[in-house]
Amino acid sequence: MITGSIVALVTPMHSDGSLDWEALDGLVEFHIKHGTDAILPVGTTGESATLSTEEHCAVIKRVVDKVAGRRPVIAGTGANSTAEAIELHQEAKQLGADAGLSVTPYYNKPPQRGLIKHFEAIAAAVDLPLWLYNVPGRTGVDMLPETVAALADVEQITAIKEATGDIDRARKVIELVGDRMAVYSGDDPTCHELILAGGKGNISVTANVAPKLMHDMCMLALDGKADEVRAMQETLAPLHAGMFCESNPVPVKWAMARMGLMKNGIRLPLVEMDVRYAPKVELAMKGLELI
Repeated sequence: MITGSIVALVTPMHSDGSLDWEALDGLVEFHIKHGTDAILPVGTTGESATLSTEEHCAVIKRVVDKVAGRRPVIAGTGANSTAEAIELHQEAKQLGADAGLSVTPYYNKPPQRGLIKHFEAIAAAVDLPLWLYNVPGRTGVDMLPETVAALADVEQITAIKEATGDIDRARKVIELVGDRMAVYSGDDPTCHELILAGGKGNISVTANVAPKLMHDMCMLALDGKADEVRAMQETLAPLHAGMFCESNPVPVKWAMARMGLMKNGIRLPLVEMDVRYAPKVELAMKGLELI
């Protein structure tokens, strides 16, 4: 079982929006050097919504090849079309990913029984561990704890990224399915509380800029060191806030460019971070000696 800090990896781009393969290779090495426990390319933070299928699969392949077995790779394989999600999940298997993270179908807003059928269909079609992803703030559909419980006995469904930020909700999910699937946080500011409640780790945006700090924080939580991890999270709070001052991944890409990790390329309809937020993000980064 994967535990600890899993980076929701950005997809580096040039100023014209084309993919920056050299920077992507560098990010993989950056995360391995600084303790990230697993790497998740082409999720929401990786701008999967604006990558073509060919680009999406090429990023998975590049990351898997560059990681070369040194860390688990969980590929983003979600789509609001079940057929497309199956196709992406199958490609992830063929390309060597260790699992696929599949978000709840966005925009078309299926009912709970539709969510069950959707994920059952993916699991039945592809022999690759399937991680559920619930982020109603981005998708417009909320996968209820009872729905997660209904899916927990499906053999290929092994984990869920619970990104509501609601710790009472997370505790209920862990109570219902924690003995059958791993529960990961998808909300950096509250991830320590989810791990202290029995979660296995955090799928993190902040880890893009502070991989060692996020790894260390997850380890404290996994060790049950509640006072220490809460004090550490208080220190990290300004950085978390900075990473979400505009829509993800706008601020984190700006911060990574400021660190010299890549260029500040992003695809429409997202645009570069508004300059009025730069002092806030810079101050948070300087406070943690990231720049």
